[in-house]
Parts: sequence; structure tokens; C-alpha cells
Amino acid sequence: QVQLVESGGGLVQAGGSLRLSCVGSRRTFSRNAMGWFRQSPGKEREFVAAISAESDSTYIAASVKERFTISRDNGKATVYLQMNRLKPEDTAVYSCASREGSTWRGLYEYWGKGTLVTVSS
Repeated sequence: QVQLVESGGGLVQAGGSLRLSCVGSRRTFSRNAMGWFRQSPGKEREFVAAISAESDSTYIAASVKERFTISRDNGKATVYLQMNRLKPEDTAVYSCASREGSTWRGLYEYWGKGTLVTVSS
């Protein structure tokens, strides 16, 4: 069973920055692609960013392009989501997810509980 634990959420003013972290299982982390998703009340879950197991391929949603970046440190079994120039519409619960295999494309099997990001105007 893959366990994922997010941290780094909180309250920030519009224009500010946050870095989310997600720690996975050291036994499997380096073999799995990782993704970040977000969901706010009344909205569908949005696929925000993803990174391949070897960090050679990434995905960033158009809604956050130029503001968010994803990275990972396999030695620390951690994936990061750096969020800059935050907007009130970025307010959501952010969850990391893992999928078996190198590529970030496809279904994600394992999920963290999420961390809340609130951006005030």
C-alpha cells in the first residue's frame, strides 16, 4: 500500500507563494509517476501538474502555467508543487497522487488526504 502525506498548505494573500510537499513510500516512490490535483467546493477535481518517475517529463495545466512548477526528489521520496503569484481562484484542497509506472499519463491509483490552500484577495 502506497501512503502519501501532503503538507505546506495554508492561508496566503493573492500574489503570494506556497510550496506543497508530498512524501511517499521510499520503497516505491522512485518507480512511480506523481501528480497534483485540486478540488474546490462545487467544482470538479482538476488535474494540476504531474511528473514522470525520472523527472524527464512534466505536465502543467493551462490554468496554472507560468505560475506553478512541479519537481521531485526521489532520494527524499518527495514531490513538490511550487505555487507562485497565487490567485483567489487557486483556493482548493490540493492532493497528491501516485501511479505505478514511469509515465504521468493514465489513472492514479494512490491518493493522499490533501492539504487546504486558501488564497485571500
